Amino acid sequence: MLFDSVISTRRSIRGYRPDPVPLTVIREILTLAMRVPSSYNSQPYHFHVLTGDMLDRIRSESVASIVAGSPDAREFRAGQPYAGVHRERQIGVAKQLFAAMGIARDDTARRDDWVLRGFRQFDAPVCIIITYDRQLHDNDDAAFDCGAVATMLVHAAWSRGLGSVINSQGIMQSPVVRRHAAIPDDQVIMKSIALGWPDEAFAANAVVSERRTVDEAASFIGFDD
Repeated sequence: MLFDSVISTRRSIRGYRPDPVPLTVIREILTLAMRVPSSYNSQPYHFHVLTGDMLDRIRSESVASIVAGSPDAREFRAGQPYAGVHRERQIGVAKQLFAAMGIARDDTARRDDWVLRGFRQFDAPVCIIITYDRQLHDNDDAAFDCGAVATMLVHAAWSRGLGSVINSQGIMQSPVVRRHAAIPDDQVIMKSIALGWPDEAFAANAVVSERRTVDEAASFIGFDD
């Protein structure tokens, strides 16, 4: 794909075919993603690529913990809940997704199932856990760099026909993930990315989330009219 096409057509994918993703393709995607700039070329990120029985065990135990009422156990700071316009945008995309899936506002069962899909990594065949070196835990540049590599990763995947969605539900039970994936203690679990071949019949995959205009997001200073 042309670069502009990859950027403009990529969507977050929440429904996947069960087909496996070849390891060679995942390696290509990671190689591209790691070309992203990082602060002083520090490259603080690590990738833990999970599939098969191990991923299924993580899904099962994470869902069981959530259903049992276990609290959020993310290692990367989550901050305060969104409010104001940020909360409005969060609600806006949820409305788009529920409308596409035909989930009514009062349909508690289907809404709850939708939430649990996130903890199951949307049943994707692959999950990529992004971690960074614990010695950089208080370094905001490290978090910025991990965000950059995640963004590059999902676009590299899209260029090869693979869908993905960056999410936090998959690592909200981080102790479960760490134990099953044998993630070293000197790394902080930051984000998870569901990855696989998009199921074109899954209605939510067609949703294109709304974006602000450039004039709403940018200020231009010192330019001639």
